[in-house]
Formats: sequence, structure tokens, C-alpha cells
Amino acid sequence: MPYPPKLEEEIGYLQELLGASAVFPPPCFVTMNAEFAAYESRSSLTVTFPVTENLLNPVGAMQGGFITAALDNVLGPLSYLAMKNPASTLDIHTQYIRAVSAGDTLTVTARVVSMGPATLVMTAEARNVRGKLVATATANAITVGKGSRL
Repeated sequence: MPYPPKLEEEIGYLQELLGASAVFPPPCFVTMNAEFAAYESRSSLTVTFPVTENLLNPVGAMQGGFITAALDNVLGPLSYLAMKNPASTLDIHTQYIRAVSAGDTLTVTARVVSMGPATLVMTAEARNVRGKLVATATANAITVGKGSRL
């Protein structure tokens, strides 16, 4: 999987920190056929997700849990990259705005809003192929890596 500039270097740092047992990208990311699209070091990450038949609810729209999973699949990696350590999501709040159907592509951009020594506040937006807002999320994370008290 090709990485945007700087992302490969920073993922390499995390891989070295965590050891050979850490898998990047993780299976949940791969399962959703996600692809990295853009990265701004320690501050924003954009990933695309094809909306496939296996992600649909009974009325043919992407199931809300999968939309939140897509948001989390961007917020999670950004939390690791921003903190330069493994992090754990404390909460994620999703607001659904419109449906997205099979054959579309969901593009999720997550951004760091605030970062303290052990905590992180982030936001994310999910947009369809026409650029229309599908969902937004806010999330808080805490470092669980080296030097963490957890």
C-alpha cells in the first residue's frame, strides 16, 4: 500500500517502537479496503473507503456502524502518529448527516484539535464522492505507550 509523503517514515518509527508484533495498517483498516490519501505530519490524515455491498444496511445505505468504523480507522492512526505512541480512544461521538450508497467512496479527514502531554482531542469529517458531508465525529484519546501510567 503506497503511503503519502512523511507517513511511511512516521509509521516506521511507530513500528520500531512497538516491535514486530504490531501490524500497520491493522486488519480492520485492510478489511474496509481503506487507502491513505493525504497526511500532514502529526496534525491531519485523510483516508478513502469504497462503499461496498457488504457494508450496506437493509435499505441499501452504508450502515452507521461502518461509517463510525471508517471514522475510527482514521482517528485511531492519527492518534498514534500525533502522540508518537500508542493511544486509546476514550470516546467517539458521531453525527450522521446523509446516507451514502454502494459504489460511492467515503473520504474521511481527521484533524488534531488539541494535544496535551497524555491526551488528544480530534475531529473528523466523512464526505461522499461529490464532496457532500455524510458524517462528523469528535474523539478524545489518551496515550498508552511508553511513559504512560495506564
